[in-house]
Amino acid sequence: MTSTDQVPAQRAASSAPIAEVTAQMREIGATLPRQDGVAVFNRVYLSVTEELERRLVAGYFEDRAATGELGTRFARRFLDAVDAEAAGLRLPSCWRPLFRFRRHPSVHPLQFALAGINAHICHDLPLALVDTCRALSAVPEDLEADFERIGELLTGLEERIREELMPGPDLLDVADPLTHLVGSWSLERARGGAWVSFRALWGLRRCGELLEEMAEGLDATVGTAGRCLLTPLWH
Repeated sequence: MTSTDQVPAQRAASSAPIAEVTAQMREIGATLPRQDGVAVFNRVYLSVTEELERRLVAGYFEDRAATGELGTRFARRFLDAVDAEAAGLRLPSCWRPLFRFRRHPSVHPLQFALAGINAHICHDLPLALVDTCRALSAVPEDLEADFERIGELLTGLEERIREELMPGPDLLDVADPLTHLVGSWSLERARGGAWVSFRALWGLRRCGELLEEMAEGLDATVGTAGRCLLTPLWH
């Protein structure tokens, strides 16, 4: 089954508004142990989606309808992964490492957060952008300005994650491998790569089999990076 088949555009087309997906994330958080890796990422992502919702109401974006559409489709890809895992279905490669290692005692919460962000930004975001353009009969240029505004929101998120989940100064010697791992990944580079992947997928939108191969390759590559981010570091 291909990446696009696993979380098809047809499901996203009927997805709820942003307020409903934030409510679903709160439900996930209420049912999972706090230290569960999926719960760690869910808390991080919930804070972003709540901020997105606030900014939509405040008129921060040029096109509120398009940004709301993108935000909802984007969130649904994570929520679909949660539903698929609960139903025993095959997950996209990008999400498998987080769900597989979610209870590993030697993986730090910061690693769980970064692995989830890696899957969601590098894989789910390009596909959500494609789906949004299709749904609105738009082109990439129509979304670019607000994509940059969303990027500003995500940059603040990365700073909060490091502040809240990075070990304190008393643990720096023990955390050297974690410091090295965290320093090897950049949300800014991931976001830039997501836009490039989106443009490539959009350019192949009429190429059928080639589009599927591109999506599958992206899924596998992001999954490999996620597995590296979850290397057990603690004893």
